[in-house]
Amino acid sequence: MADTTPKSFGGATGFASVNLAKGFVTIVLSTLALLLLCVVFAPSAVSAGSLMGSLPFAAVLAIVGLGQMLVVQQGGFDLSVPGSVSLAVVIATHIPNGNDAALFQAVLVAVGFALAAGVLNGLMVAYFRLNAIVATIGMNALLYSAVFAISGGVPRITTKLLAGIAGGQTFGIPHSVFFALGFLAIVSFVLKKTVAGRRFEAIGANPKAARAAGLGVKRYQAAAYVLAQLLYCTAGILIAGITREPTAFQGNSLLLPSVAVVVLAGTSLLGGRGFPISVVIAAFFLNQLSQFALSIGVPYSAQTIVQALALVFGIGVYSIDWTSRFKTPRQRSKEEENHETI
Repeated sequence: MADTTPKSFGGATGFASVNLAKGFVTIVLSTLALLLLCVVFAPSAVSAGSLMGSLPFAAVLAIVGLGQMLVVQQGGFDLSVPGSVSLAVVIATHIPNGNDAALFQAVLVAVGFALAAGVLNGLMVAYFRLNAIVATIGMNALLYSAVFAISGGVPRITTKLLAGIAGGQTFGIPHSVFFALGFLAIVSFVLKKTVAGRRFEAIGANPKAARAAGLGVKRYQAAAYVLAQLLYCTAGILIAGITREPTAFQGNSLLLPSVAVVVLAGTSLLGGRGFPISVVIAAFFLNQLSQFALSIGVPYSAQTIVQALALVFGIGVYSIDWTSRFKTPRQRSKEEENHETI
């Protein structure tokens, strides 16, 4: 099938390519700088044991971040992350109740809930034009109602099968890392190499132009919420296997980081192209930043502040035109004259 994405999006695509390069370089350099700081000031944060213990959670955050990225690409925010992840955790532990034979059934139920939540979010935001923040907050409340109904707030021990799949290692690498890399490959391929993916990004960059070109704007916007919920569900199931006795509120700590990694990756909060590989690197960066903070004595209760500062850093880097800050008034005046001439 031919790609009928309007050519008028070419300028936006070129601008996004610049942002991609800037976002990728920025997050890579930031990660390398952080690792150097760890080596100098907190060697325990980069020890083999510390990395093997933290990588699974970085992988989980990467998967959640990819889901949030899809929604942000369409100009929205998904605040139902905590409820979605927590519900998947509860279903994956309470339905089997330690019985490996019931694990597959539990996964199907979790996926069913995720699909229902994604469809409802998509309908509310894309078709009924509800504000994304309001709609997903309401969905989060509904999902937590299901969490309490199933679990009663009481944790359960994970099954041995799920612990082996999600919490095991192959060649010394946690299985969750392979899951994160697998989803990274899938999301990157779909967004960058398929017609549907290019249309998805074009719609996020300019919905009005996409609608005028005859693209199914509402359908693609709704699909972002469905796909995001499936990724949150996967992350929750992985947490249920990584953690021996996960709580019913395991997703609470993932909302702010999911937004932070998307921002740190250089994704525009106004919609447009997404940068999956940068999101995954940003997830490792943010997770390692937390490990560094803990190693130098920052209390665990202050981790939210650390994540918020990382979010502010990302907004500052990508939202402010730093090059113009160092230009003389004469240079700025000349640029304005050239712009008016054009």
